[in-house]
Order: sequence, then structure tokens, then C-alpha cells
Amino acid sequence: MVAAGPPPGPARPEFWRSPLRGPWLTGVFGLVLLVGVVVMFVTGLLSYAAYNPDLAPRNDQTPDKGWLGFYLFTWPTSPYWLYRLTQGTHTVLGLVLVPVLLAKLWSVIPKLFAWPPVRSAAHALERLSVLLLVGGGGFTFVTGILNIQLDYIFPGSFYVLHFYSAWIFMGAFVVHVTFRLRRAVNAVRAGRHHQPAPDSEEAAGLVSPRPAPPTISRRGAVAMVGAGSLALFLVTAGQSVGGWWRKTALLAPHGRDPGTGPNGFQINKTAASSGIRPSDIGPAWRLTVRGGGRQTVLTREMLLAMPQWNSALPIACVEGWSTPDQDWSGIRLTDLAALVGLGTDTPQVLVESVQRGGSYFSVVLAFNQARDERSLLALRVNGADLSPDHGYPARVIIPNAPGVHNTKWVDRLTFGDPT
Repeated sequence: MVAAGPPPGPARPEFWRSPLRGPWLTGVFGLVLLVGVVVMFVTGLLSYAAYNPDLAPRNDQTPDKGWLGFYLFTWPTSPYWLYRLTQGTHTVLGLVLVPVLLAKLWSVIPKLFAWPPVRSAAHALERLSVLLLVGGGGFTFVTGILNIQLDYIFPGSFYVLHFYSAWIFMGAFVVHVTFRLRRAVNAVRAGRHHQPAPDSEEAAGLVSPRPAPPTISRRGAVAMVGAGSLALFLVTAGQSVGGWWRKTALLAPHGRDPGTGPNGFQINKTAASSGIRPSDIGPAWRLTVRGGGRQTVLTREMLLAMPQWNSALPIACVEGWSTPDQDWSGIRLTDLAALVGLGTDTPQVLVESVQRGGSYFSVVLAFNQARDERSLLALRVNGADLSPDHGYPARVIIPNAPGVHNTKWVDRLTFGDPT
């Protein structure tokens, strides 16, 4: 007869010999993740709200969100730097937490091989929640990091995949925190020198019954993980700060340097990569303004002859990069709405580009965005004509809006109901 017990290998407690594993180390990493993940999730929700997804299907690539969009609200235009702050925090924090997440997984890996795998119905549900926690968290972090690098190697839309995986992850995260928070707090309070007996309930299956000699202290392990997070911060945060600091962002996407001069600030999609042909933005280009049953067609020269206004606004993208304030000049959207009799109480506006492929070649801006005096159809930036990569002959620039809503190569504005 074969003796009962776990099979040889990682299912046996003595297989795991690190003397560092224990409730204190797991508790420290868990509490750091508790704060970091909550901030990251909230800023992610704000990022989704900034797209005004309830305004029009053109703004939302996550269909059938149902009650998951319960919190949505009309995204404000002030303060104009809010999206730059929240999205920069979201992406940088997502990278900085990677070492902590990996260390937390390392600290609890013996529990993933616990034997027997399922002891009861309640234990099965707990194991399922852990599977969703690890799988959902890993997928959410990986898709986010790939998006920061502009590497869309995953199938389907990033927005859909990241949105739903984040909710799955957070659902499992809430369940996990509900059952484990008190234990983590108590373990941290007990101090790093307190190591419970391996077979005790307090050890929670984390303490090795046959630990190897230590090569680093628990405090040293925490410091090493913290140093890894600090290093990631130093080589990524520059793309969110922008300006000179972008040179320090060694892990930011490269090959997109726009050069120097008035148009020498960060871009995402170039005119060539967006399929913009010279004829699309050449002398034959026209801007069509529609609304209230009226229509007017304008050349760039006619637009330049209209009263010009200036707005100092940054560009901030979902990938986390942003620019310092740039000095844009052009025509207020309210003045363009007035051309079709809608200048008073300007309604929402559908903005369309000559770009005919890819994503976000059109967007619907809310009424508060259209009415803001800083919202422009920009023709120039920093005293010079827009470059083709920055949207020549005309682009919109909106305060506190995601970069993809600052549509480039605009050729049509439709005020009122976008249908």
C-alpha cells in the first residue's frame, strides 16, 4: 500500500527551503500592493471616464459594459492637467509595482502547490479566487505594459481586454483582501524577527520546515525589491513628466523622436503610419462644418483669416507619455459652431479626420469640451504651422482630454446629434 501524502516535488513543504518566506514578508508586500493596486485601479477608472464612453459608440471600444460603467460621469475640462496626472500615475505605478507583485507571488508560491489541491467546497472557491487573482492580475499588467510600449501583439482591442481583465482582477483582489487583510496586518505588526512554527496556523503554510541558511535578511529582501521599483521609476517616469526628463525614460518607446524646433515634441502616430497621403492634406483640403441643418466649407486660408486664439495645453496619451504645455493657436470651436448658427450653447461635436483606417479617426466631444474657450481647431503650434505628424492642416486640441481625442488631420466637424 502506498502511504498517503503529497507526491514528491513542490507539493511537499520541505521542498521550499527559503528562510525568508513567512507571514511578515508576505504581509509587507501585500500591504504595499493593497495601496498601489487601489490607486492604479481608481486612476484606470478615471482614464476610462475621460473617454466619455456613454456619449457615443465612437468613444467606446468596450461594448456591453453594463453595470461596470455605473460610475461614469461627464469628464471635466478643468484642471487642464488632470488627465496627464492621473494617466501618468496609472502607467508609472503599473510598472513600479511589477517587482512587488513578483516578490509577493514568490513569497506565497508554496501555497499554490498545497496538497491536496482541493479539500472542500469552500477551499475550491478560495483556490478559484486565487486563480482569478493571479491570472487576471498577470494579464492586466502584461497588456498594460505592452500598451505602454505600443506593442499590440495581443488579439483584439487593448481597451476591451484591459477593461474586463481589470474588473476580474479587482473582483478577486477584493475577495482576497477581505479574507487576508487582518492576517497581513497582524503579521507586519509582529515584526520581521517573528517567525511562527512551520505547522502552526499563524504560519499559513508559508514557513519552511527545513529552511536553508539565510543569505540575505528579510529587511534586505524588501530593500532589494524596493530598489527594483525605484529603478523602474527612474527609467520610465520621464515619459510622463515630458520635456528634458523624457531623456531619462530608457524604457519608453523609441524611434518616434520628432526632432527639434516648434514641432519638436512627442508624437504617437505619424502621418505615414496613419495612411495620410500628401493629397489628403494638400491644397485641395477643405474643412466642412455642419450643424442645425446648415453647412459651410472652409479652406485653410479662410480659417487663418478668422480671429485666432491661443491655448497653452499639453498632450497626454493613454500609454502614459505626455508633453509639457505647448502654445497652440487656431479657431475656437464655439466660433466654428457660430458659422452654422450654434455658437450660443454650443452642443457636442463629432470630429472626423481624413484618416480612414485604424482607431480613433473620429470622436465625439461633449458639450462642455466644445464650449470651453481653450478648445481649438489648431492650425499652428509654438509659432509655426503644424507639421504633418502633428496634424497639419488642422487638429483639435482640448483641455484635459486623452491624446486620441485631440484628433489630427480634421476635415469635418458636425455640431449637435452625431447621428
